[in-house]
Amino acid sequence: GSGGFRKRKHDNFPHGQRREEKENVNPPSALMTSFKSFQLELDTRHDKYERLVKLSRDITIESKRTIFLLHRFISAPHGEEILSESEVKLDAVRRKIKQVAQELIGEDMYQFHRAISPGLQEYVEAVSFQYFIKTRSLISVEEINKQLIFTAEDREETTNMTSNSHDKQPHTWSLKVTPVDYLLGVADLTGELMRLCISSVGNGDIDTPFELSQFLRQIYDGFTFIGNTGPYEVSKKLYTLKQSLAKVENACYTLKVRGSEIPKHMLADVFSTKTELIDQEEGLP
Repeated sequence: GSGGFRKRKHDNFPHGQRREEKENVNPPSALMTSFKSFQLELDTRHDKYERLVKLSRDITIESKRTIFLLHRFISAPHGEEILSESEVKLDAVRRKIKQVAQELIGEDMYQFHRAISPGLQEYVEAVSFQYFIKTRSLISVEEINKQLIFTAEDREETTNMTSNSHDKQPHTWSLKVTPVDYLLGVADLTGELMRLCISSVGNGDIDTPFELSQFLRQIYDGFTFIGNTGPYEVSKKLYTLKQSLAKVENACYTLKVRGSEIPKHMLADVFSTKTELIDQEEGLP
C-alpha cells in the first residue's frame, strides 16, 4: 500500500545521515529565538484572554442577580432595603471590573474587547435599571465610567499583579465602557422595564405603566436615529426593543379602555395572556 511505500522511502536515508541533519539544526539561532519569543507572547496573551473571559462570566452572573433583586422593589414593603442591598451587589461587581482593569494595564482594550463585552453589557443593564428605579431617568455613559475609576486601597491588591508591571504600578485604574456596550446594555434594559410594567400592574400600580411607556418610547426614538449606521448588534436588538415597547403600550391601552371594569388583581393575568398572543403572532419563542 501507499503507507508501506512511504516507509521504504524513508528507510533509504541512513540513520547516521538523519542524526547529522538533526545536529546541523542550531537551537540558539536568531530565527529559533524569535519564534520562542513569539510563542511566549502568544501564550501569555491567550492566558490573559481566558482570565478575562472568566471575569466577564462572573460579572454577568452577579449583574443578573442584582437585576432579579431589583425586581422585588415593587412588591417589597421596604424598598430602600432592596436598593441598599443592590448597591452592595453592584460594589462587588465593580470589584470584579477592577480586576479586569488591572489585567488590561498596558494593553489595548479593544484586543480583548470580545472577552469582556458580555459582562460590561450586563453591568450597564443592572446599573441603568437601578438608576431608573431611583430617578426615573436614564443614566449616561459618562456617569457609568465615573464609577469605574479605582484606586489601590492597600498594598495587598498590588501584589496580585504580574511581576513585570509591579514596578510601574499606577495608583489608579479605570475601565471605560464603550458606546457600543452602553447601547447594547440599554437595549437589554427595555426588557426589564417591560417586566417591571407587568409587575407593577399586578401590585395595583396604575401610574407606572404609562410612565414606562413614555420612557420606552423615548429610548426607541433614540435608537431609530442610529438605524442601520450603527453596529450589527445594535440593529439586531432594535427588534426586541420594539416588542417590549409594544407590550407596554398594549398594557396602557388595556388600562385606559378596560381598567375600570377589570379587577386590579386580574389585570396582570390579562396582560400576560395578551403578551403571549403577541409573541405567537410575531413568531417569538
